[in-house]
Amino acid sequence: MSGILDSARMAHYIQEAIYNKHKIEFGGQVRAQVIGGHGDTMVPLPRFTTVAGLPLTDFLDWNEINEIVAKTKNGGAEIVRYLQTGSAYYAPAKATSLMVESILQDKKLVYPCAVMLEGEYAYDDVVSGVPVMLGARGVEQVFAPSLDAEQDRLFAESIKSVRELITVLNQNNFFDT
Repeated sequence: MSGILDSARMAHYIQEAIYNKHKIEFGGQVRAQVIGGHGDTMVPLPRFTTVAGLPLTDFLDWNEINEIVAKTKNGGAEIVRYLQTGSAYYAPAKATSLMVESILQDKKLVYPCAVMLEGEYAYDDVVSGVPVMLGARGVEQVFAPSLDAEQDRLFAESIKSVRELITVLNQNNFFDT
């Protein structure tokens, strides 16, 4: 569900920036996409982001978009700092309910979710957040949009980070307990 959280956060920042710049509200019409890990290795995909079906670049320039990408990557840590104690559980609960609803009602909606990659994006045997269709059978399809060279590089870094974490956990016998 972290991909849903990160994508929603990016959509919020986009809506905020467009409103501040153009005084136009697009409530619920921003479709943002974030793949990869949850944290600094996430890969926001502005190239696949639309506002009311139009490209994001019709509303914001690349400097503004890059600011949103940076805010998106740091947004979770910012929320934790504000909370100081406790947990941000409302958004994760909402994201989880969206996933469960899509599965139980066989809606076949597409969300960025953490799944085991089996050749998608040229990776095997590693979990990462990617767009998937959720239906009655769970993950019914994994989508692999064409990434440009920079997005591909950033996604590779995210995969590497996950693999490094797994190595550390294995070295500390985390999975043997």
